[in-house]
Amino acid sequence: MKQLLLKTLYVLARIRYPKYRGDLGYFVRDNWFARLSQIRFFGRDYITKKPYKVIEFQGEFDQEIRYVMPFAYWHHLNGTLKQTISCTNTKPFYFFSENHEERHTQRVWQTAYGNYSAPNMTHAPAFDFSKWAPLPYKTHYRNDRFVYDKPLLVIANKYNVEWDKAPINFLSINALDRLITSLKARYQIVYNRPLGGQIVLDNSEIMDLGEHAWIRANHPEVLLMNDLFDQHRDAVSNFNHLQLMVYANCDRFISMHGGTAALASQFGGINVILSHPGGGWEHAFNEYETIFPAMSGAKILHARKLDEVFGFVNEHFL
Repeated sequence: MKQLLLKTLYVLARIRYPKYRGDLGYFVRDNWFARLSQIRFFGRDYITKKPYKVIEFQGEFDQEIRYVMPFAYWHHLNGTLKQTISCTNTKPFYFFSENHEERHTQRVWQTAYGNYSAPNMTHAPAFDFSKWAPLPYKTHYRNDRFVYDKPLLVIANKYNVEWDKAPINFLSINALDRLITSLKARYQIVYNRPLGGQIVLDNSEIMDLGEHAWIRANHPEVLLMNDLFDQHRDAVSNFNHLQLMVYANCDRFISMHGGTAALASQFGGINVILSHPGGGWEHAFNEYETIFPAMSGAKILHARKLDEVFGFVNEHFL
């Protein structure tokens, strides 16, 4: 019965979205099936409303923060959340969960396939927000510790394998030099690129860009998130906790495609996202205009190439 329904939904998806490539129909199908799967919980979610929901996830961080955490937070607000289970050092993200278990030490992206436990579980042309609540990270984690004479601006970079290929969406040292030179007089810049051991990795191997030492030598005014972690270990439980505290005090972000962009989109303000075409399906489904701004009301500026990053920065940050 399940396989028949999945095949039927795929045919309907191809009819509903004839301009999409055939493989994109599977994303639409899976989201439709996930939403239909929620029908069996109607009584417990809307009538009895007692804690019962156990939400477990081990897949990519991007999916977790876009789909799973808002689903869990909705259940918390609804009074139906019983337990959350995720990866090491995720408790700060699930601050609202009274029973959170950090069970998994590694992210396995393949576990997302066939996972229909939340109404939104993958890319889609439209999302179901009926059991999806924006996470109040900015209000919960705003603090007096990371306050400076100038407003904060976070550059959230990455340099890792993408889709089994060399790095695609990243800021080179030359690009960083241009951005920092133009912005540092107006903003207190925090540069963030987590290294191995600071976050739980999935299939994306982190590579060496060599920019941390270069920033220290050439732009000492810039604060490195790695250095902040060493300096404030007494105040934070882990690197994720630090990121949430710094980001909560910030309204200007420059971030990269994937989980880096999704995290920076949780805090309002303006987020310039570098996401080259030909990679993820955010482009095909126009998600930078749908679910990304929905996460916090942030203004999302999608740069498809590096020159557009500089253009958005000049227009909106200077």
